[in-house]
Amino acid sequence: MSQVSIKDIARAANVSHPTVSRALRNSPLVNRETADRIRQIAIRMGYRPSAVARSLVTRKTNTIGVVVTTIADPFIAEVVSGIEEIANERGYSVVLSNSNADADREVKVVHSFHERRVDGIIVTASRVGALYLPLLSQSKSPIVLINNQHTDDDDFVHSVMIDNVESSRAAMQHLIELGHKRIGYIGDAAGFQSDTERFAGYRQSLALAALPFLPELVAHGDGKPEGGARAMEKLLALADPPTAIFCYNDMSALGALGAIHTRGLKVPGDVSVVGFDDLFFASFTRPLLTTIRQPKRRMGRLAMETMLKLFSGENSRTAIRVNGELIVRESTAPPNAVRGASAT
Repeated sequence: MSQVSIKDIARAANVSHPTVSRALRNSPLVNRETADRIRQIAIRMGYRPSAVARSLVTRKTNTIGVVVTTIADPFIAEVVSGIEEIANERGYSVVLSNSNADADREVKVVHSFHERRVDGIIVTASRVGALYLPLLSQSKSPIVLINNQHTDDDDFVHSVMIDNVESSRAAMQHLIELGHKRIGYIGDAAGFQSDTERFAGYRQSLALAALPFLPELVAHGDGKPEGGARAMEKLLALADPPTAIFCYNDMSALGALGAIHTRGLKVPGDVSVVGFDDLFFASFTRPLLTTIRQPKRRMGRLAMETMLKLFSGENSRTAIRVNGELIVRESTAPPNAVRGASAT
């Protein structure tokens, strides 16, 4: 069955098709009685307006392009869920595309979204950041970044970010207050700005506690469990290994837990472990993972709310920083205080 068109409705209503178009748009140029009759005929005939045709008239597609590093990342899933909540409430569709954490691919994806005439673009964990500024001057589609990874992120116009430094200091303060003095750090070798900031919080906390910074207690993974396990093995191989580990993210912490278990050691009896993100599995590891909770869904909602403000004409710089929350579970304890605790 062919789709009903405006011309079909016009013939049935015995009016011109411009009149039908105006009536369906609630134009005051069509009297109320005629408009009501046309709308009733449209409903009876099963008319569905074409999104493409509507976008040609309004110059809007009611579509938001979202660039993610990978849809397999559970962190991304919650952020996108927050974006979709607000987008759906306001009648927008969301289209996802992977950048695979590659800066060149990220730019290509953003260009492709512009070519598809999306109304706005949200980029998670951007590797490009402030380099979008020239693109913004050429395009009418606003861009909002979530957890921008570019070193010049403060120069970018619109962004939502976790306060990495303060969040890391909260994690470190927890370990220091437990009595740990040899605290290791597992970072990400990819050079993410979030890693740089979390490492800065790690070093600041050591300095504030008058503890020395020891380069041998720092190892880098790849932000995934495999990399976290390799980094943890390196730290455990030291003649005097750390009694606690602060990890760049929960995925690295998951690998660290596995490496500690493989060595026949216990968490937190031999080594305390802290992650960052509070991904869903943090409540299911053995022991349960102490971590920094990022308000992932809220960050997605804030990014979409920022986008809507830009649509309404608010073009002032928006740089939102949100606080993380320390979630203390079972993977941290005073050094050597829980000998005989359950294995990881």
